[in-house]
Order: sequence, then C-alpha cells, then structure tokens
Amino acid sequence: MGNLNYRVVVFLFAFLFGVVFSIPSLMQSDEGKKITLGLDLQGGLHMLLSVKTEVALESKIKSMGTSLKYNLEDEEIVYDALKIDGNKVTFELLDNDDIKNVDTLLAENFADTKLVKKGLTYTLSLTEKQAQETEKSAIDQAVETIRNRLNMFGLAEPTVAKQGSDRILVEVPGIKTQKDENRIKALIAKAAHLQMMAVDEDRANRVYSMSEEEAKSYGDIILPDVENNATKYLLYSVPILDGSMLTDAKMGYEQKTKRPMVTFSLNSQGAKIFGDFTEKSVGKRMAVVLDGEVYTAPNIIQRIGGGNVQITGAFTPQEATDISIALRSGALLAPVQVESQRSIGPSLGADNIKASIIALVVGFLAVIIFMVLYYGAAGIISNIALVANLFLILAIMSLFEATLTLPGMAGIILTVGMSVDANVIINERIRELLHEGSSLTKAIEQGYNNAFTAIWDANVTTLIASVVLFAYGTGPIKGFALTISIGILASMLTAILGTHGIYQWLLPKMDKKQLKFWFGINKGAK
Repeated sequence: MGNLNYRVVVFLFAFLFGVVFSIPSLMQSDEGKKITLGLDLQGGLHMLLSVKTEVALESKIKSMGTSLKYNLEDEEIVYDALKIDGNKVTFELLDNDDIKNVDTLLAENFADTKLVKKGLTYTLSLTEKQAQETEKSAIDQAVETIRNRLNMFGLAEPTVAKQGSDRILVEVPGIKTQKDENRIKALIAKAAHLQMMAVDEDRANRVYSMSEEEAKSYGDIILPDVENNATKYLLYSVPILDGSMLTDAKMGYEQKTKRPMVTFSLNSQGAKIFGDFTEKSVGKRMAVVLDGEVYTAPNIIQRIGGGNVQITGAFTPQEATDISIALRSGALLAPVQVESQRSIGPSLGADNIKASIIALVVGFLAVIIFMVLYYGAAGIISNIALVANLFLILAIMSLFEATLTLPGMAGIILTVGMSVDANVIINERIRELLHEGSSLTKAIEQGYNNAFTAIWDANVTTLIASVVLFAYGTGPIKGFALTISIGILASMLTAILGTHGIYQWLLPKMDKKQLKFWFGINKGAK
C-alpha cells in the first residue's frame, strides 16, 4: 500500500462528515439538525386564497386621509369636516388666505392623486392608474406578508405563491391536528390592520342611538369593543396613524395583573404624530383599533412620547403571540378568504416515502451491481464514492434543515446516475489507455486528465440549469434543484478527487497482469 495522499484524506473527511451529520435525519432522532419532509411526504394543509382588492382601495383612501389630516394640522391650516366618503376624501377650508398654502401642500404630497376643487371644498380620490397599482400591490403584499407570518410562526419551508391574477396558493407541511389547522388559518387571514383613532367626545354619549349613516355624516364611524360587542365607540373615521408606521411588536405581560398584552413601537414619524396628538388631546380618549375592533380606549393623561404603545385585552399568551406576529409581518392591504382547502393526511406521505425509497434502493443496487460486474475493483471504488456522495447530500441538506419533497427525492435518485457517470467516463479513459499499452500510473493520471474536461462541462451546465430553477421556481421545483445542485458539487469531490486519491493509494498493489480484476478488462494490455 502507498502512503495516504491528500486526496484520500479529504475524501475520508468528507465521508465521515456525511455519515455523522446524516444520522439525525436517518434515525429521526430528537437531537441535531434534520431534513424536513415536505407537504407531499408528511402531509399538511393545502389552501387556495382569494384577495378582496376592493378593501385595499378603501384602506388606501383612509391612509390618504390620515396623511392629509396630519399635513394640514402640521401647517396649522384651519379646515372643517374632513371626511372619507366611499372612495373620496373631502375637506373644506374656513379661510381664503389658506388656499395658496393648501394648493402647494397638495402639489407636493398628493401630486399623483385626482383632485377636484370647488371654492373652498377639496375632494381627493385615486386615479385609475393608482387604483390598478393598489390592487396589484395588495396581492403581491399579501403573498409576502403571509410568507413572513408563516416563517415567524416557526414553520419549515411553507409554500406561498401567486396563482393567476388574484389567487394565492398556500401549502403548509406538518399540520396534523385541527387545532393547528385553525390557528394557521386564523394567522393567515388576520388583516392585522392597526389604527389609532380619536373618540368623538362631543357625540360619544349618543353612540347607542346613532345610526351608521348619521355617524358617517359627521365623519365618524361606530366600532365595537373586542371583549363585548355590545359596547360601542364613536370614533373619527380618519385615523390618527396606522400600522404602516409600526416598527416592532411583541408579546409581554402587564406588571400588576400579569395578563398577556401586545406592545409595539412606532417609527420616528409615527412617534412624532402620536406625541403631538396626545399633547393636544389631554383629557380625551384615544382608541387602539385592530381589524375593526376596539381593544382599548384609555383617557390621555399626558403627552406620550417615545412611540411605545401597549394593547391590553382578554388575550391568551398564544393569541398575544399570534397578534404580535401578524403586526410584525405587516398588515394585509386587503383581507383574504379561503376559496378551497384540502388536508393531506400523513398516510399519503408514508406511501410516497415508501415508493421513493424502493425506487432509490432498486436504482442504487442496480448501479452498484453493474459497476462491479463491468469494471471489477474499479467499480467497487466508484461505488464507495457513490455512497459517500449520498451521505454528503443528506448531511448538507440536514445542516441547512432543507425540505425534502417528492421531486427532491427524484433529484437524489437522478444524482445517483449522474455521480456514477463521472466514474464511468474516467474508467473508460483508463481502459482505453491500458489497451494502448500505457503503464498503470500513466493510464490512471492521463485517464483523469482526459475525462476531467467532459465531466466539468457536463456538471457546470447542469448546475447552471439547477441554479436557474432554484432562483425562479417555487416549492417542489426548488427542492429538485437543491438536491441536484448539492449532488453535483458532492460528486465533483467524491467521484473525481476521492477516487483519484484511492487509485494513487492502491497503485503499489496493482498488477498489470490482473487487469481483469482491477478494471474488468477481458484481455491483457499490449
């Protein structure tokens, strides 16, 4: 036997690395990082959602009203009856001297908005282009928001993708109980639309006798209390600020009662608006509204600076956590509703896993037997590299806690053929040189040199295709591309570097008279 060379040392290290880090996934142990099974293998929740884009337009108008109200008050412009009426924001000036200032303000901050001016009355509404962009943005933002929520929830590799013009596909693996399913659906569908709204103190005592239409005529809105829907609040319809100015949210506990609560922080603009409002409104009430329900409406005792706010209510720790997740991930511009839902049972996953493992084992054994019968000891060396390649794929996927789907398993099976193909090319080059009368040393070295270009070109082109699939594909396609990419990189290490080192290590033991044993050559070399 020759001395161990660096190629063999690297190969042995890679083999051990693959075995050690594959064990948690193969044994399904509680410790260590493991591969996560996808929806098609372990079962889960499959949903198709639709987006109510018309609500996004209403939210856009309200946001416009909030911004307009802040700008008017910041410039100390006196106005009357700023209202939101359907898809319009209207207000009326009280002083002709303010017209120039208002025109400048609108030109600077609402240049793209449709503006109608009649005397001292201004009406702002969305243009057709703004409406289309808002609807499209609502769908794109819903995809991103739902994905963020599921990721924050701690779920592994959920699939969230746009389908058609206004549908969203959601696949969540590992959801096995009705309780978890209901919680996921509630988290996905929660609008998480946060608003700080002022109570109309002048008419608040009439809230129970006032109709929605009458409240609307005053520029107000009637909203229920979250704990008791019979309790009503009369609020100005234009919010003081909304969740777009929120920077963080988390679950905490009240100091005295130890009840769960949600705390959130505002950005610099939101903190300034909040501080200015509370300073001007000492003695009045301000309501914290989440998804159309009032969670708290305390009296303002003094100016509140810093932009830190608390939401208290009859929360369970789980509810407070889910609300904070929803707030952190951002509000949905438009609510979503479930169009179709399908729960995939784990039995289907077990069948899929069994069929895939059978295919993998049969294909693997067929390759191993062929390599040994056709190439002799060289086939055994190739098979050792093949086993190392499989362990490396599993180890790397385990370290990244990647999700394995049926297409991913197909990628592993395909990698078996691709990785052994490199050794087939190398072995054929070595056999050709031996037939031409080259020495064993020269045949092995030149065989690897001659085969490297073909192997490199084939692997690089396949790797490029895999990267493109991973970049632009979704769900199972990404899983297939990932396993192929890892398999290609691992095969370059095991099939080229590793087997080359083993040949160099075994070279002193090789005898040119035993070419049938070593390389499966039926006749002696020249």
